[in-house]
Amino acid sequence: MFKAQRVTAQNALKGRAEAIPTAEAHFLKARPLKAPVPKGMEQAMFGMGCFWGVERIFWQIEGVWLTMVGYAGGFTPNATYQEVCGGQTGHNEVVRMIYDPAVVSYEALLRVFWEGHDPTQGMRQGNDRGTQYRSGIYTYSEEQAALAKASRDEFAPVLAVAGYGAISTEILVAPEFYYAEGDHQQYLAKNPQGYCGIGGTGVSCSIGSG
Repeated sequence: MFKAQRVTAQNALKGRAEAIPTAEAHFLKARPLKAPVPKGMEQAMFGMGCFWGVERIFWQIEGVWLTMVGYAGGFTPNATYQEVCGGQTGHNEVVRMIYDPAVVSYEALLRVFWEGHDPTQGMRQGNDRGTQYRSGIYTYSEEQAALAKASRDEFAPVLAVAGYGAISTEILVAPEFYYAEGDHQQYLAKNPQGYCGIGGTGVSCSIGSG
């Protein structure tokens, strides 16, 4: 059933203490999926709808060193995919990445985020409906938070001119990231003809383009 509002902490599933098993290494980059952030690199985390297609967008960007999919922003520790899709965890489907800011800026990643989906759809993205498909930016520093909010404020009137409604993207300090199961990691590299429900608005965002 379509969940238009997030479950409350009181009513969320309790979860489990043990981490859900995931892949050992990135399917394309062959780096350990749980590798620490190398010196000089930074993290970013976004929710833009079904994480299969979102991860494919970001792993293709030069300077993105590692990508992984998982669950964040909810209440249930170590939730499963089925639990998240059931709407009883509060989590969002997210992509976390490690990137080299000397090669790709956070502003450039934000531009890909804004242009890669429709951030006005609330608790859905295209045909994917549910609170786990909401638009979200999860920040790892005050600088990222400031850039995220500035980019939202810059892009909102551009979307409005194009006939879109208000931006519904949540911008929050990065919550704990829980790795999704191994089958979901780099899913569209393993299944090139697999489902991808990600599509942008066709409206250009100028941040990070200069």
